[in-house]
Amino acid sequence: MNEIRVLIVEDDPDWLRGLSSYLASEPGIAVVASAGTTEEAAKAIRELDYDIVLMDIMLADEVAGISLAQEVLMRGGAKVLMLTSMELKELMFDAFRAGAADYLIKSDFERIPAAIRDAYRNESPISAAAAAQMREEFRRLKQLEQSYKKKELQEKITPSELQVLEMIDKGMSQPAIADKLVVSIRTIKVHVGNILKKLGGGSSKEAAQKARELGLFDEEERNR
Repeated sequence: MNEIRVLIVEDDPDWLRGLSSYLASEPGIAVVASAGTTEEAAKAIRELDYDIVLMDIMLADEVAGISLAQEVLMRGGAKVLMLTSMELKELMFDAFRAGAADYLIKSDFERIPAAIRDAYRNESPISAAAAAQMREEFRRLKQLEQSYKKKELQEKITPSELQVLEMIDKGMSQPAIADKLVVSIRTIKVHVGNILKKLGGGSSKEAAQKARELGLFDEEERNR
């Protein structure tokens, strides 16, 4: 097997020396260069040939590793393994979203050679802990997004429109809704038109489904 060419981006000189020395003793792995600043890293990324980049997520107290990782991946071919001393789920989420193959804690340095080889063979599994963190973060963001959408729509939709929407969701036709509410069919059509403008969707049924998914309906009232 050809040697795996590794570029290390790390601003701590002591850690850099230790990591370089540790990897030099590993068969099949060659450290081709290192960079200690964002500028040096950007230059190395553009000018050197490498297979794997060990990327410190923090450079000079800034989260520069994320944008540098994106630059590596835009060039194609090489894989990025993020290095950090902080196991923060927000950073972990950002690293994987940027396209990193793995997220490694520096204190777990003994895992780094295997992670390099796995990434080189396209076998980098996201660790169970990282996967759990990612799922948790996706759920949190999804819930936050739905909460914002629900609040926004609650402020837009009138009580009358919401009442009509609930009846549509129950399968009632527009004439039946008009009879139930003792209003003209024209009034119901106006409500439906306003609802579609606010909620989107190609039909009133799609709008009702969207409202139900966002939790706009009072489920206790619906179940009575």
